[in-house]
Amino acid sequence: MSLMDNLKYRFASFSIAEKFILINVVCYLLPMLVNVLFFLFNIPSSAYMEWLQLSPNLWTFITRPWTLLTYSFIHSGFFHLLWNMVLLFYAGRLLLNLFPDRIFINNYFLGVISGGLIFISSYALFPVFTGTYPPMIGASAGVMAVFIFICTYTPNQEIRFFFVNLKLKYLGFAFFFLDVIQIPYGNAGGHLAHIGGAVLGFFYARQLGVGRDIGTGFENVWHAIFKRKHLKTVYRAPQNKSTINKKSDDSNNQNMIDAILDKISKSGYDSLSKEEKDYLFRAGKE
Repeated sequence: MSLMDNLKYRFASFSIAEKFILINVVCYLLPMLVNVLFFLFNIPSSAYMEWLQLSPNLWTFITRPWTLLTYSFIHSGFFHLLWNMVLLFYAGRLLLNLFPDRIFINNYFLGVISGGLIFISSYALFPVFTGTYPPMIGASAGVMAVFIFICTYTPNQEIRFFFVNLKLKYLGFAFFFLDVIQIPYGNAGGHLAHIGGAVLGFFYARQLGVGRDIGTGFENVWHAIFKRKHLKTVYRAPQNKSTINKKSDDSNNQNMIDAILDKISKSGYDSLSKEEKDYLFRAGKE
């Protein structure tokens, strides 16, 4: 097996959260290499970075709409990247224990978009930002969306936090509260973007809890772009017996999953039996 094949195999074996982490690390390292070339040719790095960062100036944003996503792949420093990726790793692992990859992807990117829109809106609405237009970078809004989603969906699940066990709902509230109270003390736009991502994650979890997936529209868009889904035929093929039986099995499986998720919501993940955990894990991989 060649080195490239080996790398492709390893990448394919990662969870979707780990793939996002790797992509963010690459996007952090790549500009460093590009900056070497820019330095040697005496070209300022802002010559390309400003096309990736999200500007709070509405007119600038209109001319660079892609920055509503690209800003999330750029980080200002090692620790900025590290803390985002650590939280994404643990929150992503909790989410992927319960849901398929698409729920993670929808949460992450809708959080990024929501945080970006809150950031731009805040600079247009609040007088404190008048005359200042610092750009925003970082994945924090998407990470907060994933984290608050799982804190909302399984609020009573306990995790080990340093030397104590904490329920996710208390940890999620603490992170949200810290962002709110830090707004006057620097990086106000960034903290508002975090809040935008957190609100999206909370709303997504609540809606999913009542059977409504608010990420469906966004999912259809990225499926069309990246997976090139075939157009569906306009007629409906007659159903045979095996098709009906499969639908019945799918319904039973969904009922089982719903019962397990209700149990997690009430008593936490650790209350599940080994069989229930295994069943949920297998369902999440399908």
